Amino acid sequence: MPHDLLIIGGGPAGLTAALYGARGGLDTVVLEMGAPGGQAGLTDRIENYPGFPEGITGLELAMKFAEQAQRFGARLETATVQGVDFTGSVKKVLSSSGTFEARAVIIASGAHPRPLGVPGEEEFRGRGVSYCATCDGAFFRDKKVAVIGGGDSAVEEALFLTRFASQVTIIHRRDTLRAAKILQERARDNPKISFAWNTVVTRIKGGEKVEGLELKDVGSGAVREEAFDGVFIFIGLEPNTSFLQGVVTLDAQGYIVTREDLATSVPGVFAAGDVRVKEFRQVSTAVGDGAVAAMAAERYLASL
Repeated sequence: MPHDLLIIGGGPAGLTAALYGARGGLDTVVLEMGAPGGQAGLTDRIENYPGFPEGITGLELAMKFAEQAQRFGARLETATVQGVDFTGSVKKVLSSSGTFEARAVIIASGAHPRPLGVPGEEEFRGRGVSYCATCDGAFFRDKKVAVIGGGDSAVEEALFLTRFASQVTIIHRRDTLRAAKILQERARDNPKISFAWNTVVTRIKGGEKVEGLELKDVGSGAVREEAFDGVFIFIGLEPNTSFLQGVVTLDAQGYIVTREDLATSVPGVFAAGDVRVKEFRQVSTAVGDGAVAAMAAERYLASL
């Protein structure tokens, strides 16, 4: 017997969709490959989500989302999606935990950190190269680390790393940050944070682990080396849509194209959160997406 609603991904968008779907009386199941929360669940502190004036950790917020969805009957399954078959009226999702069937699907599989793409990155992944400060920051106590990027995530993670590292250098290809002004001010006021402006990393170097970076000045082209014990990369996201190639319409970057009601090019399949084409990717916008997608899915099911 197929489920009414199957949700791929247990981040803020997926869990909100699960809450709305289950509360609306739909037999709802969520497939999540890891802990609930997605990228938000790895965030040290979220200060701009309404209702938490003192801020809240990403993990705490994620667990509250999951608890609320489960309270209304949504089921969370740990599974990695390996493929889909959306050709029939009953949609099939192939996963590490077996095949799931549902009459409607919401894809909320999110996105993952974009790799830098320089020599040494793959070689030293897990040995000084990281994409998650809250996961790995404690390994760099009293060490010198680099943070690559200039957006909110890069600056937030740099600030978090100052709890452990003795020195944090933000390396940015431009001469100004893109992060919110309040984050920029905090970074500039932190004595542990320095900046390498107009600079790109061309190679990550080391022996058993990261020992330094090869840096290039984007203006003069001059190349130099600087010693670092670790490097944290935050240069944007790539959508988790490899299992959707040729299944739903994607844009050139691989994000899912949706209509205003978040329907995809396949009837009965919707998308929400960071995985879809949109201007802003925040927890609050993901939550809004989840609610819209679930209500649209409920309306679709009612029309069958």
